[in-house]
Amino acid sequence: MKIETERLIIKPFERHHFNEVYEIFKDASTCRYLLHDKWTHEDKEQKFNKKLNNNQLTKGRALNLAVLVESNVIGDLSVWYTDMKDTVEIGYTFSKSMAGKGYATEAVMALINYLFKTEKVHRIQASLDARNIASEKLCRRVGMRKEAHFIQDFWNKDEWTDSIVFGMLKSDYVNFNSSYT
Repeated sequence: MKIETERLIIKPFERHHFNEVYEIFKDASTCRYLLHDKWTHEDKEQKFNKKLNNNQLTKGRALNLAVLVESNVIGDLSVWYTDMKDTVEIGYTFSKSMAGKGYATEAVMALINYLFKTEKVHRIQASLDARNIASEKLCRRVGMRKEAHFIQDFWNKDEWTDSIVFGMLKSDYVNFNSSYT
């Protein structure tokens, strides 16, 4: 599986991506709103191997994808099926050095396009820490709608946090894209 956009290549991780991925996930501020802490020297190999093994989307396995500019990994896209029929959840993490260049928007739009057109999903959702303003803005830019804000519903990293859920139906996607053609 490979997705190409004007500036990006999105594909499953390969062994030689290891150091670039570690550079992204070893940063504590990058991992602040993620479910896991920053990668350490001790656990980086195990965590990267999980990304390598998640190379195909199935009902029982997540898909992890490298986002590349030229041949450099700048981000990570994840997608997995929820318990609801034809519904997937997406996640994304990008290198701080790439912020403000539109790469995250381009990559997530390409992933959404792939999921609706190729995987034929009915619904895409994203659950985020309510404090993650950048992620919320990204969801809005790609046409997702805010569907819920849960108050202190999630225990993560020794604190209760609020969660926000964004969603998009295939019909939303069609209407969102037709407004730009």
